[in-house]
Amino acid sequence: MTPAPNRGRARPRHAGRTRGFTLLETLVALAIVAIALVSALRAMGATAQSTAALREHTLASWVAQNRLAMLRATAAWPEIGEYSGEAEQARMRMRWEEKVSGTPNALFRRIDVRVLDASGRRTLATLSGFAVRPLR
Repeated sequence: MTPAPNRGRARPRHAGRTRGFTLLETLVALAIVAIALVSALRAMGATAQSTAALREHTLASWVAQNRLAMLRATAAWPEIGEYSGEAEQARMRMRWEEKVSGTPNALFRRIDVRVLDASGRRTLATLSGFAVRPLR
């Protein structure tokens, strides 16, 4: 038996057509993508900023280590007082300040090195060490 032809009944509108996205659905999807992209760009900006700060602090700590290493290498017995100067590390200019102070043991001197940015407003690194009086 063959089915009776569809007489008198209207066909549904969407029959035979594929259903696509509405304009509202497309706008909502675009808004979600835009929010995700803005968040990703912010995260990349923060990462770049922290990388630059980390590089700056690493270079400053090298300057401080170099100051203490120079005193050890020359076996210098620094005078008590405060000293300052400039250093360049990886084409970055920095200022250093050194404070030499006595200790309870007369054979040792404490050396505190502080490294600042070129303007002298921000401390980038601090390091402490000791100098030993050379034997005569």
